[in-house]
Amino acid sequence: MKVAIGGPLKLAFRPWVEGLENIPAEGAAILASNHLSFSDSFFLPTMLDRKVTFIAKAEYFTTPGVKGRLTAAFFKGVGQLPVDRSGARGAGEAAIKSGIEVLERGELFGIYPEGTRSPDGRLYRGKPGGLARVALATGAPVIPVAMIDTEKIQPPGKVMPKLMRPGIRIGKPLDFSRYQGMEHDRFVLRALTDEVMYEIMKLSGQEYVDMYATAAKRQLAEAAKAAKEADKAEKEAEKEAERAEKAREAEQAKEAESK
Repeated sequence: MKVAIGGPLKLAFRPWVEGLENIPAEGAAILASNHLSFSDSFFLPTMLDRKVTFIAKAEYFTTPGVKGRLTAAFFKGVGQLPVDRSGARGAGEAAIKSGIEVLERGELFGIYPEGTRSPDGRLYRGKPGGLARVALATGAPVIPVAMIDTEKIQPPGKVMPKLMRPGIRIGKPLDFSRYQGMEHDRFVLRALTDEVMYEIMKLSGQEYVDMYATAAKRQLAEAAKAAKEADKAEKEAEKEAERAEKAREAEQAKEAESK
């Protein structure tokens, strides 16, 4: 898949990378990245010699039909692991278990601490469950990664990518051995996650927003819905005003005829 997909990606988009020396030649490590675009999971593994395993929603692997089978084969080929997201807690536990298994094999595990793509290009608060618990359970170093401009190549909802040059900045590994054995302390999980997000912010140069991206998406959806309803109400009011004006003109015309 690195040859079939990586080659054309490199040729077409010519992504640049800084900090490749921070990726260990062997052994387990966690790559914690910001998440701007669907294509993040392809550009990052493409530029590394080692395999990177991410988690992906189970729907990518279970869609019926020819297209579904091709999609499942594609995601398996690029090292994605399916996670059932039907239950929030169950999905989180499945993701943690999958990450631990990957790291115990001495491989690289990729994770997006924000939990979802940024809705507006800004960096949002990291979720403390997955990243921190996997890091403390395995003792693997956490390597902060910043994807640059990938949201401009393929914005949410866009199928066809725009040809432009994205970038990747890879930071120095972070050691959290000082928190070993404290994976059930929510304050420790929060502190670890915030430290990683701070390093990602420095690498990416993004504006930081101290709220979860899922909440931001919900607010944006509610605002869009409210704007749509307001626009609909305004159009209805205009139509009602037009009807009233026509009725008034008709009444005036009728009065004029009677005189």
